Amino acid sequence: MARAKKKKSILQGLVGDALTAGLPTPLRELARNRLGMPMLLMVGGLLIGSGIVSLQWGNGSPTVAVNRQRAAEVKREVEERIVSTVAGRTESGNLPSVRDVLRRLTSADGSPAGQATEATSPAPGPSNATASTPPGVPASSSFDTPVRAPAPPVSPYQPTIYIATFNIQVFGVSKLQKPHVMQVLAETVRRFDIVAIQEVRSVDDSVMPQFVAQINSTGGRYDFIIGPRLGRTNSKEQYAFVFDTARIEVDPRSIYTIPDPRDLLHREPLVARFRARGAPSNQAFTFTLVNIHTDPDETSTELDALAQVFTAVQQNGTGEDDVILLGDLNVDERRLGNLGRLPGIGWVVSGVPTNTRGTKTYDNIVFDRRTTVEFTGRWGIVNLMQDFQLTVDQALEVSDHLPVWAEFSVYEGLAGPLAAQPGSPPR
Repeated sequence: MARAKKKKSILQGLVGDALTAGLPTPLRELARNRLGMPMLLMVGGLLIGSGIVSLQWGNGSPTVAVNRQRAAEVKREVEERIVSTVAGRTESGNLPSVRDVLRRLTSADGSPAGQATEATSPAPGPSNATASTPPGVPASSSFDTPVRAPAPPVSPYQPTIYIATFNIQVFGVSKLQKPHVMQVLAETVRRFDIVAIQEVRSVDDSVMPQFVAQINSTGGRYDFIIGPRLGRTNSKEQYAFVFDTARIEVDPRSIYTIPDPRDLLHREPLVARFRARGAPSNQAFTFTLVNIHTDPDETSTELDALAQVFTAVQQNGTGEDDVILLGDLNVDERRLGNLGRLPGIGWVVSGVPTNTRGTKTYDNIVFDRRTTVEFTGRWGIVNLMQDFQLTVDQALEVSDHLPVWAEFSVYEGLAGPLAAQPGSPPR
């Protein structure tokens, strides 16, 4: 004999109608099903907890709102966590449980949905101070001191970073006043996690802040470091590093300009130590960048001097073995002098022009292949004409140099093969 279907009481019906009033018809029909209400509560709890769906009460009934942007973010995070699960890369070294994944989906930063997070670290100081400390950085140098812009939450499962160098020819107020030029420059920098910039040439200290503000106008969190004005003539230049604080952090105590008592270098290099975000701090790739622009008339002397600079930075007391010298060398890889003769030295650009006219190789990224095994083998040159549909003359308004980039693992010591050909530029 068939079991009689249990009827809902009048009270149950009224409660059900109150809870489902204002919901879309399909959801209301699902809620009236015996198994539908538990399913709706479970799925709805996850959607509300993740911020995809929100409920607002008005006039005694709920209104459902869908946050499509948050839905896309959750979808992307789920994909990243699936990839990370397969790779087995978590902070504990173990595969995450389903409970952990669901818990982390409740908000972008792992805190309960709807609960604001508050920074508890000391107030950050300016990171664009002139670098003038001596080359002997204390061995206790660390990443404890925050940079000016606190980093937003970031997924720990982005496996690589892009490091670039770009000589922005005579970068000053006149270029700031050209919107079409600044748009190309800003969009170019946004492709990378950190960019070493040469030829900042202005007496106006607002040039770099204005540039970084434009880079961040689309919602980015870039910051910058800038060195002192350098040069033997009245035309002084500054080096700068621009970096995405969501992907890169700097040790402020590691920033200095190389002393040059014998005046072998026209513009002494700017040095700073960084760490990649996106990996557990004890496994993250740390590296020191040496930003350089040689004098085209003195490349023989300066490239020999840069060999001494490279060795001195390796031995500066931080214990950092990943030293990356990058910038406008004004020579190709065959004319690196004593720098090119250092044991294990390698470079990414070979046989490819880096100037806008496509005639010379000036810019490069140089490091010790034996220690900087984090290089994945992917590198490239941004073709401004091709990528931004510019004529050569229009590209020359931006710079007479093209950006050069290389890809590195965010994990310390994770080896990658060296490649002889550039890869596709990051987007």
